[in-house]
Amino acid sequence: MPFLTDRMHDRQRQEKLAAALSDENSGTASRGDGRAGPVQALASRFSFDLQRIEDELRASIIGQDEAIEQVLEILKVVRVDIGDPRKPLASVLFCGPTGVGKTETVRTIARAMYGDADAFCRVDMNTLSQEHYAAAITGAPPGYVGSKEGTTILDQEKIEGTRNLPGLVLFDELEKASNEVVLALMNVFDNGLLTVASGERTYSFRNSLIFMSSNLGARELMMLDERATGVRGLLSRMSGGGTKKRSERAHEIVMRSLLERFPPELVNRIDHIDTFNWIDSSKMPDLVDVELQRLNRRLKKHGLWLEMSSDVRDFIALKGYDKRFGARGLRRSMRRYLEFPLAGYLLGDHGDFSPPEGSAIVKLSAEYRDDAVSFRQASEKGKDL
Repeated sequence: MPFLTDRMHDRQRQEKLAAALSDENSGTASRGDGRAGPVQALASRFSFDLQRIEDELRASIIGQDEAIEQVLEILKVVRVDIGDPRKPLASVLFCGPTGVGKTETVRTIARAMYGDADAFCRVDMNTLSQEHYAAAITGAPPGYVGSKEGTTILDQEKIEGTRNLPGLVLFDELEKASNEVVLALMNVFDNGLLTVASGERTYSFRNSLIFMSSNLGARELMMLDERATGVRGLLSRMSGGGTKKRSERAHEIVMRSLLERFPPELVNRIDHIDTFNWIDSSKMPDLVDVELQRLNRRLKKHGLWLEMSSDVRDFIALKGYDKRFGARGLRRSMRRYLEFPLAGYLLGDHGDFSPPEGSAIVKLSAEYRDDAVSFRQASEKGKDL
């Protein structure tokens, strides 16, 4: 029965795609009386919850409001299903420094859509740095081992999505792949199809949201921010100079870096290029709260719930802030200053921890003392996990 259900859903998806192509070929939409007119009812093939995605993004991705707004605008077009049916639903390139939320944005969208943060086809382009690795994307050419099978590293099921949800694809760290690998994606961006070298198989990206990430221009973006916050930036503003917005200058830097690395015909096929900001130190306490929520989800299976004082939050935020490393530096700080001592406390290093009994949830409190984090068992939070 699951096989029949999958076949039925696949057939429905194919029928909707065929109908979209037919409507696109027919020219002007008709009301049935021979006169062109608006469609009376919105009949989209997609049914994902835009509000839920927005809530998840704003709760998980801190300090990137402009990038989130751009993503939401793209998702609105996808949701109403008015894009070109012969192309991917969207091809989006996230540029910016490391550790600012580019990959996490895609994971968050996948979690909001599918309930699983890994429900997308991820291709780590840094593993395809040599030219012969192009076969990993396009399949082995005729005459080579495996050419008839047409196997690649792509996950067709995650690319095509489901009957009412788009597929999600992430080409992570695009600039680290060889030129041959990157150029193999040009047809994907252009017509949404990738035929393996042997011609035995075709992957369709026409029901897919294609995301890419890149760190190109990160060094220049850091210099831009340093000039904007330094004495030179202050003098420029006082003299009336520097009329361009920071986002406009950042976009110019990113575009220049992209054109230095990739041919113009490839860059021209990307629908949207969004630039992520450096994470400011003022956002670090909010990021600590996000990491604490994730830790509590992991503690839930043990019947535990952790709360921290503002002093602990500020201490971890201070220790974890490094502009070069973004949120990844904070995760290391969380592990070193919170998770390590918490693990020791739970293992009974101090002898005052009582494991929860039955279904009770035990609340723990993290406090800052003597330049370190300590814990105490507060009270039961409740009886339901």
